[in-house]
Amino acid sequence: MNIKVGVFFGGRSVEHEISVISALQAINAFDKVKYTIVPIYITKKGVWYSGDALLDVENYRDTDQLLNQCKEVYMAPNYGDYNLYKKKSCLFGSNVLTSLDVVLPVLHGTNGEDGTFQGLMELIGIPYVGCNPVSSANGMDKIYMKMILKESNVPVIDYVWFTNRDWFTKKEAFIQRVETELGYPIIVKPANLGSSVGISTGHDREGFIKAVELAERFADRILVEKMVVNLKEINCSVLGDYAENQASVCEEPVRSGDILSYEDKYMSSGGGKSSNGMQSTKRRLPADLPQEVTEKIQFLASETFRVLSSNGVARIDFIIDESDNMVYVNEINTIPGSLSFYLWEASGIAFDKLMDKLIKLALKRDREVRLKTFSYDQNIFSLKGGSKGGKLGSKR
Repeated sequence: MNIKVGVFFGGRSVEHEISVISALQAINAFDKVKYTIVPIYITKKGVWYSGDALLDVENYRDTDQLLNQCKEVYMAPNYGDYNLYKKKSCLFGSNVLTSLDVVLPVLHGTNGEDGTFQGLMELIGIPYVGCNPVSSANGMDKIYMKMILKESNVPVIDYVWFTNRDWFTKKEAFIQRVETELGYPIIVKPANLGSSVGISTGHDREGFIKAVELAERFADRILVEKMVVNLKEINCSVLGDYAENQASVCEEPVRSGDILSYEDKYMSSGGGKSSNGMQSTKRRLPADLPQEVTEKIQFLASETFRVLSSNGVARIDFIIDESDNMVYVNEINTIPGSLSFYLWEASGIAFDKLMDKLIKLALKRDREVRLKTFSYDQNIFSLKGGSKGGKLGSKR
């Protein structure tokens, strides 16, 4: 049976271009005998397009010309309607472009990885790959994520958080709190962005203030963490669902400064070549770690995945404090760059098999969800006294 997969990518996000690269890598990995792929590109203004021209990465150099070769499309938020519609209704015939069986979101960052897109898929009722809206939102928001993990005894680095309004009205109080509870140096992060966007360090009060000013350009909620000076960064991917999952081999990305930057992640291939997404990152794969440390990280990666009720494929990023060998969960990426295929290839799962597993996980969850009860057949309005407040429409 051929399965029609709608692959969504792009989006209103600072990680827009990386999303395009990750999606095209995934599309090229699908077994075209088993699957028919329908690319759906979301522009930076939030408009949806579909067409074969979207499959060539070179076409994105001139997006106006690219979109002229594509059709504007949409999906209706009606339960059970899996159709992809052409925006301009046909005078004669159907305005249905095609019908989808399952959706693969490859939307990094805000308005995609944060649960907003997944919420639309839930309204439609179509099977989709990855985390549901709640686990997506909790994984994307670094503050909520740390709260949940800390409550679940998963080790995280000490932190303080506040809103930009808090900062405006109680700036001195938060400066004092950070200096007392964390001390310098610190790392300041927007709560809900990925790819190291808006993240910077502060080695003194002046640097802290500048870091907050950068972070609040991207988010309303700010996270401040104690900076681990003698650190080793390790990444590990997890594949499966909350009930059953497996961890990949570990990698050590190579950074150029205090933190792993956007350029380190996506632009470090050298030679003037265009980015290949997370595949461009310089890395040690597998990471050079003692076996017991590797096993501990893999356990914590799976535990993070489970605690956050994740699904599909995720990448969990760790920090090792080499001064005392403590291991901390830094963050989870619920739609990781390049879908972490390189970690799974190193673990013995080819990219096409990874895509098979992701589609099967989406269909499995859909079957499980359909067994749950979401409404009752009984209509309380038909029962005597069911309104509980007198006559409907009456005025007091």
